[in-house]
Amino acid sequence: MDEAGSSASGGGFRPGVDSLDEPPNSRIFLVISKYTPESVLRERFSPFGEIQDIWVVRDKHTKESKGIAFVKFARSSQACRAMEEMHGQCLGPNDSKPIKVFIAQSRSSGSHRDVEDEELTRIFVMIPKSYTEEDLREKFKVYGDIEYCSIIKNKVTGESKGLGYVRYLKPSQAAQAIENCDRKQPSEFSSFDKNDNRGQEAISKRLSVVSRVPFTEEQLFSIFDIVPGLEYCEVQRDPYSNYGHGVVQYFNVASAIYAKYKLHGFQYPPGNRIGVSFIDDGSNATDLLRKMATQMVAAQLASMVWNNPSQQQFLQFGGSSGTQLPQIQTDVVLPSCKKKAPPETPVKERLFIVFNPHPLPLDVLEDIFCRFGNLIEVYLVSGKNVGYAKYADRISANDAIATLHGKILNGVRLKVMLADSPREESNKRQRTY
Repeated sequence: MDEAGSSASGGGFRPGVDSLDEPPNSRIFLVISKYTPESVLRERFSPFGEIQDIWVVRDKHTKESKGIAFVKFARSSQACRAMEEMHGQCLGPNDSKPIKVFIAQSRSSGSHRDVEDEELTRIFVMIPKSYTEEDLREKFKVYGDIEYCSIIKNKVTGESKGLGYVRYLKPSQAAQAIENCDRKQPSEFSSFDKNDNRGQEAISKRLSVVSRVPFTEEQLFSIFDIVPGLEYCEVQRDPYSNYGHGVVQYFNVASAIYAKYKLHGFQYPPGNRIGVSFIDDGSNATDLLRKMATQMVAAQLASMVWNNPSQQQFLQFGGSSGTQLPQIQTDVVLPSCKKKAPPETPVKERLFIVFNPHPLPLDVLEDIFCRFGNLIEVYLVSGKNVGYAKYADRISANDAIATLHGKILNGVRLKVMLADSPREESNKRQRTY
């Protein structure tokens, strides 16, 4: 490394580039004095656990320290505890400036992370469907103080999906829970109910993503980074077709399962549904390539079906076939669908809708806004990321604002507010560019 200082002396273990973040969150980033030697770092941080290596970042030309260093621990909980206890401390009696300690940036995170970062304190778990939130809390409180826990449920039936999450007060507590569950592999956290149809398919940390529209690696990352724990993603190119195919891998199985069931059938871009399925973990490179080739053939067949509308009934997105209602991906609790008001009904309230980063399809918009009752019409403004909804009742319009403003639906954030009257809009000064 051009800018790395000396590492652990004595021929200790130095991880390769590919294992810098293995296990995840086991490397800390330090902002220190330029005059702090590596020996002091080792002395102050070794009480927290096994140090695999230390990097002091130096200027390429002068070889002087830049006041930045990295410490790699053997375990995530060790790194997290070092961050919790050493951030804001002074390393020596002659140091007047306290140091800063963060979990170092990795491929799955866009920046260095501190003790308040939710991704460090919250864990996803696979649990029996019979578990209650109290059962979940009782099982995981042994690792530390729990802020809250929740079980992911089917929004229609209210039944548990066999997934949940637990948030601890400290990152080191969450890391210990992950380390102990991964090591012990208790049966209730590694298997599914025998009546659960998810047991019919292979479960792994790797996901195959197919789409009839090509996508870039950045787009793929932005979609799947919604679920914490993303390790990497890559796009597979096929010169003989125009479909999109990618591979996504998470650091843990629970995140992959949650992403599969959260994003399978997700519309990106609007009007195009992506398919997400598990890839069996191959024991060697040959086996992995064989499985990847199988996935690509399946994607080509799916692409052929997608391009033939008469065959689309054979594709089952969201667990249904044939004619489907628009699928809505959101954590917002929406009312059930209601009938639209007749087109000739007088308009009592108009809503102005802003979309970021792009508008939702009209059928999805109508499905969302009709749920509050008395919807007359919803429409988009051509060439702009805005639209309008017309209601025959002010209460229905206000309910839509209260429920939808600032929320994310199908990956799009909505701003929903009362629209100006047509007369006020026409009197507004036109913007010049």
